[in-house]
Amino acid sequence: MKKALKIAGIVLLALLILVLGYVAYVFLDYHRIEDNLPLTAEGAAAGEVKAGTAYTVVSYNMGFGAYESDYSFFMDGGTESWAWSKERLDTNLKNIAELLKEQNAAFYFVEEVDTDATRSYHRNEADILRGALTGYSSVWGQNYDSPFLFWPLTQPHGASESGLMTFSSAPIASSLRRSLPIETGVMKLVDLDRCYTVSRVPMENGKELVLYAVHLSAYTSDGVIANEQAEMLLSDMQSEYEKGNYCICGGDFNKDLLGNSEEVFGISAGDYTWAQPLPEELFRDKNITLVPPLDPENPVPSCRNADAPYHEGQYVVTVDGFLVSDNVTVNSATVIDTGFAYSDHNPVTMTFTLQP
Repeated sequence: MKKALKIAGIVLLALLILVLGYVAYVFLDYHRIEDNLPLTAEGAAAGEVKAGTAYTVVSYNMGFGAYESDYSFFMDGGTESWAWSKERLDTNLKNIAELLKEQNAAFYFVEEVDTDATRSYHRNEADILRGALTGYSSVWGQNYDSPFLFWPLTQPHGASESGLMTFSSAPIASSLRRSLPIETGVMKLVDLDRCYTVSRVPMENGKELVLYAVHLSAYTSDGVIANEQAEMLLSDMQSEYEKGNYCICGGDFNKDLLGNSEEVFGISAGDYTWAQPLPEELFRDKNITLVPPLDPENPVPSCRNADAPYHEGQYVVTVDGFLVSDNVTVNSATVIDTGFAYSDHNPVTMTFTLQP
């Protein structure tokens, strides 16, 4: 009996040391990517941007290629931590790339693009998108650089390098990664290294079209950080507008951009409180406008909750959209209905004209 208790004690001690060692590893490995980090544009773009011409921009959170319609994610209350398989991931990535190419847009913003992650079998998804969207200048900015996550135990999520992409049919002269504020304490370990990227496209009139790619925080303790992130982004855009430049931002805001998605789509949020409207006061005294994509005659949500495979009655909301400066005229903004076939998000698109 004493021998059994001794063995049990040794096993428990070993497990305790292992757990404490892992916790120490996670905290010691934690770091933030530096702010004001210059990014290098890749690819050859031959187009030009002119005032008075209509253009199209598409934004798509591709969910690292894993979120097919039958997929649910463990961090959202679902079951999966990796893409279903290498084969299904490759097929889905091909479908995503073809979907984007079919839009024939002048500009693209794409979120959750893995370049080296356990969850996506170490596929370089940025290279896959670049291979499909030829003739564009592109930038990838990292917003996720996690240590190895040993959860769930049956299939640990692993380590991830992921980021945001911007594609432009006209050359990108320069690009910069800006670090957004995030929560402190333990909460910082479960969030991405939030950022936005700023890409500058010279125009024929001597001004610049400034493209902002963004993916704001979703799960925060009280919502304050998410509002601080939006405030930083809006202030940056306002500064560029005051210089005479044109500003367009696209991405996943993790906010109810319609302000009343429950009413529009007829589905109660219930206990899902993560997607709150952007406070109107953030836009006070700013020449920046929120552009939520919506066809009133045929409303389509941009995001589904990923706690279960897609099904009728599942919580849906529009969190993807655009911000534009006052010298940008928006002609239309809608959601492309894919039925959430390739991601837990639908792409959103906007046509616009830069004012002379």
